[in-house]
Amino acid sequence: MGLKLADNFLWGGAIAAHQAEGAWNKDGKGVSIADILTAGANNKPREITDGVIAGNNYPNHHGIYFYDTYKEDLALMAEMGFKAFRTSIAWTRIFPNGDDAEPNEAGLKFYDDMFDEMNRLGIEPVITLNHFEMPYHLVKEYGGWSNRKVIDFFVKYATTVFTRYNGKVKYWMTHNEISNQANLDDDMMSEFMIWTNSGLQFKKDATATEKLAGMVQAAHYELVASAKAVQIGHAINPEFVIGGMLNVAPLYPASPKPADMLATQKARQLHDWFSDVHIRGTYPAEFEAFAARTGYRSDITQADREVLKAGKVDYLAISYYNSTVIKAKSDADTDFEDVQGYEVVQNPEVPVSDWGWAIDPQGLRYTLNELNDQYPGLPIMIVENGFGAYDDVIDGKVHDQYRIDYLKAHIAEVEKAVVKDGIPVIGYLSWGPIDIVSAGTGEMSKRYGYIYVDLDDMGEGSGKRLRKDSFDWYKQVIASHGTDL
Repeated sequence: MGLKLADNFLWGGAIAAHQAEGAWNKDGKGVSIADILTAGANNKPREITDGVIAGNNYPNHHGIYFYDTYKEDLALMAEMGFKAFRTSIAWTRIFPNGDDAEPNEAGLKFYDDMFDEMNRLGIEPVITLNHFEMPYHLVKEYGGWSNRKVIDFFVKYATTVFTRYNGKVKYWMTHNEISNQANLDDDMMSEFMIWTNSGLQFKKDATATEKLAGMVQAAHYELVASAKAVQIGHAINPEFVIGGMLNVAPLYPASPKPADMLATQKARQLHDWFSDVHIRGTYPAEFEAFAARTGYRSDITQADREVLKAGKVDYLAISYYNSTVIKAKSDADTDFEDVQGYEVVQNPEVPVSDWGWAIDPQGLRYTLNELNDQYPGLPIMIVENGFGAYDDVIDGKVHDQYRIDYLKAHIAEVEKAVVKDGIPVIGYLSWGPIDIVSAGTGEMSKRYGYIYVDLDDMGEGSGKRLRKDSFDWYKQVIASHGTDL
């Protein structure tokens, strides 16, 4: 038995437009930074190409054809009893190039219809403005978020959709997993992270210093854009609830050695400044000292600081998938900018998924407690948590007890955090209630959903939707307010 959560708790699921909608060039949509990511595989990162190149497999071009099937798919979510559903607006459906003088009416109308359908079904829309989907044109012409001008383009886009969907959408968030780009390294996944967050690509011989400097300046512009959007959203409708979104994971030291403890603390600080700026409206002391020492954040104005202070978010949205163990590479001190001074190592105390992600349900309760310690009383919405796995269809059925076990364990920890620890978690939106294209690898075969989609990694198949065993399980969890796990 689980612990009962409030009747108004937001149970549901979450996807992103670029991983589901397809129709990448339909009805006036422009090319996004997700549209030039090729297919990858397990342990094979996706490639960022110079525009769309004929002959390459771009999985986001088709997704699961949600652009055409959203009514059918939302009906299945309503059957499960969803109270809320998170998705994103594809920026390039509204402003195809990002710097267009006028929005694209066909794109605006598509989301009008989708939000109307969600509201008709009693499903609360939870909408991300920028989920790895910035216009590619803004990268080619302006250098992505390295250019202060992009702030104004984002604010114009945010103002347009806030105004258009006033009365249809209450819950918003600005940038998806903005802290991902702190994971700077020389590997392809780091390249993917900075690309999807900021539209940045570094030269092959770029140093760690150059990458860090580029990231912190771009992220500053993103945070200013977020704060401006929050202010504008609240002016349009004071009832809007607008959040910042982070990918969170507990960071455990590999040992009690002081070097490992300090490295873990510094690794955490390299991520926490994103939430501090979102929530407190100021940069933390350790970041200010780092910026003064290095000069990496070369462009910040007093006006920026005032905007950040005035545009604090209403809640924190988080994704949680795994925990991380940090080991110092030497006994020397690790400073804030020493991203090469430590490494992530495997935790022998927890199992891992087929993709090497640590499975750590207790880490979710630990993280929720940490966040509440940092930001007491701030509402938290879990907007991603799920289990990517290979699914087999046998006689028209998918018996995914492994997914049920994973989600059951994590939801139980959320309930303990709410009921026993008093943490104000307002919703649980599991990632991928319907199978979609994986962001990190571009695979369909890495499946998260309660609903199976008959498409393979090439986007081929019938597209038929099947209810997995987890579909009925999650339905009973929601109906029981979490007591029947």
